[in-house]
Amino acid sequence: MKKQPYMNVGAALLFGLFSLLFFVLMFRFVSIQVTGEVAGQPLAAQAQAKYLKKGELKAKRGTIYDRNGEVIAEDTASYTLIAILDEKMTTNKDRPRHVVDKEKTARELARYINIKESEIYRILSKEGPFQVEFGKEGKDISLQTKGEIEKLKLPGITFLRDSKRFYPNGVFSSHLVGYVDKKEGEAKQEGQLGIEKTMNDILTGKDGSINYESDLWGYILPNGKEKVIPAKDGQDVYLTIDKKIQTFLEDAMGQVAKEYKPKKIIAIVADPKTGDILAMGQRPTFHPKTREGIADSWHNEAIENSFEPGSTMKIFTLAAAVEEKVFNSNETYHSGSYRPTENSRAIHDHNTVGWGSISYLEGVQRSSNVAFAKLVKEKLGYESYRDYLTKFGFDNPTGIELPAETSGKIVYQYPLDKITTGYGQGSAITPIQQIQAAFAVANDGNMLKPHVIKKVVNPNTGEAKETQPEVVGTPISPNTAKEVREILETVITSEKGTGYGRYNIEGYDVAGKTGTANLTEKGIYLTGKNDYVFSFLGMAPVDNPRLIVYVAVQQPDVEHYAYGSEPVSKIFKPVMKNSLQYLNIQPSKQKKAKTIKMPDLSKLTVEEATKKLNDLGVNPVFLGKGSEIIKQLPEKGSPLLEGEKIVIKTNGKLKAPDMTGWSLRDVIKVASLAEVELNMTGSGYVVKQSIQAGHRLKENDYLLIHLETPLQQIESSKKKEEEVESEEENVEGA
Repeated sequence: MKKQPYMNVGAALLFGLFSLLFFVLMFRFVSIQVTGEVAGQPLAAQAQAKYLKKGELKAKRGTIYDRNGEVIAEDTASYTLIAILDEKMTTNKDRPRHVVDKEKTARELARYINIKESEIYRILSKEGPFQVEFGKEGKDISLQTKGEIEKLKLPGITFLRDSKRFYPNGVFSSHLVGYVDKKEGEAKQEGQLGIEKTMNDILTGKDGSINYESDLWGYILPNGKEKVIPAKDGQDVYLTIDKKIQTFLEDAMGQVAKEYKPKKIIAIVADPKTGDILAMGQRPTFHPKTREGIADSWHNEAIENSFEPGSTMKIFTLAAAVEEKVFNSNETYHSGSYRPTENSRAIHDHNTVGWGSISYLEGVQRSSNVAFAKLVKEKLGYESYRDYLTKFGFDNPTGIELPAETSGKIVYQYPLDKITTGYGQGSAITPIQQIQAAFAVANDGNMLKPHVIKKVVNPNTGEAKETQPEVVGTPISPNTAKEVREILETVITSEKGTGYGRYNIEGYDVAGKTGTANLTEKGIYLTGKNDYVFSFLGMAPVDNPRLIVYVAVQQPDVEHYAYGSEPVSKIFKPVMKNSLQYLNIQPSKQKKAKTIKMPDLSKLTVEEATKKLNDLGVNPVFLGKGSEIIKQLPEKGSPLLEGEKIVIKTNGKLKAPDMTGWSLRDVIKVASLAEVELNMTGSGYVVKQSIQAGHRLKENDYLLIHLETPLQQIESSKKKEEEVESEEENVEGA
């Protein structure tokens, strides 16, 4: 009884305490119910954040096509394999959502991904992580492989969907097309080179989003609300590249790279009527998916690199001279060497000694530096020629739709600079600038801007924006362009031409110009046997060119630089011929060599005979300066070919002609008419004669000639050129 009062007091206190707690809880409940906030934070917003999920709808990157709609680069679905290890993900033991049997899972997955079973088991046995991935081998899983793995119904094995850039043609104008990559820390792909870079904003779409209500595990509630903002896919880009022609080019470059192991190859195929670049490639190159080889060459050599073009530059010097009407094919000059000023060092023809007194037409055919030096200084004039360099677009980039295009550098300060620019040394230009300038020659004077984008198509609306041909200049007239092409055709068809035999294409008439440019290092020309860039710029058919092909090969592995045209021609010829046939351009009818019967000159004056023979396309050589014709070889009625030398004996004292570069057959004509004793050494063409040009030929005198083959002449001239340069350096040093 004594304890009863204390018990009542305790019960009363407990009752009061619990009542107070009840009222506090009720107050808290009511306040939350009324305000909807806890600690100043709205509960509805927190609940929405927990159960309302936001998903990203990925936009598809635009597809790159060739001109005919063949896929060059496109986005494809790829999947990353993941394994869920957290047992908490399983709420129903009959339907497990985590990896249950690690040994079986490792054994089955090893059949589909390139990882050993033991390594997969090790990854699955990690403790702590919610889920694991399988490194590089577990990424970029194809849809087919994903389907096969899903058929196994392995608990805890699932996939994350992603997209990757797919290049179905592999190595295919890789520097032009470019590639995409993800920047560190970012999920979005971005173009890194070529079209992928310049058109990145066009190709990249705009991601959409989806908002939805989910359960605790993130699954969409059946009656939940959804809000979808659809993704906008990137626009599709159609290139001017033709897959077939690009394949011709890739195959040819690959074979030459394998056979001659050059340091570089640059090649471009273009349509002069539209400015379209139909193919562009280089070696070294890279695979756009794996990036294999990209460390060897980051740059698009046709766009980003300028260098001395060599004799392909003579095309444009010739065009300027023809346009100004100062080029006379039959006018003669003395080849070999030339000094622009008394104090300038002499410039030389590529064989150092030249070919004696020859016509300017032959100078073009033989690629005589002296001929073009005289055209620049004596015929055109320095200021006029500089204007033509600007007209042909060599001062500025072309504006082609590719990144990091550089411009040429015209060195035009001193007389020697101006002279050497005329035949392709000293100044530097890019291959694409040469292509643009060549458009004027091939397209009747209209110089078009080169471009690689044919059209851009919006896949969401179907709207297309096409690139139109753009004339950026008319440096020459249609008549000039036609005449230049005809002259350049003789570089290929004439036995004296530097392109003879190498660049002839059966069934098609080709006009073009060879080029051999010395390489420099720190401003000094290299002297190795292969330290050259060998090139050719050609177009066909001559009457109405449909294609221009430029090929440059740097430092190929050849026995002598005289053979540098071999690897170039092994790219140019198959690419040009196969492309013309692919485009259904009909072969021209083969022209038969014009056969002429030798006329009787005995009753004509020297002037009349000269005119008659020139009209027939043959070259008269007169022994002596008499007015009366005594005898001729070949004789009256004999058949002869165009370009053959006609030797004519006149009355009076006979004088020896300059027979440098003559064939033995033509020298025999002189010996027979002058009645001198002929002796010879060597074989090939005349390089020395015992009776000098202009000296008297007396009956029964001895005429000794020394002949050399073209290769021997080149080797001798190279040696002499080195000796001359050495002497000049010694003089300057003194």
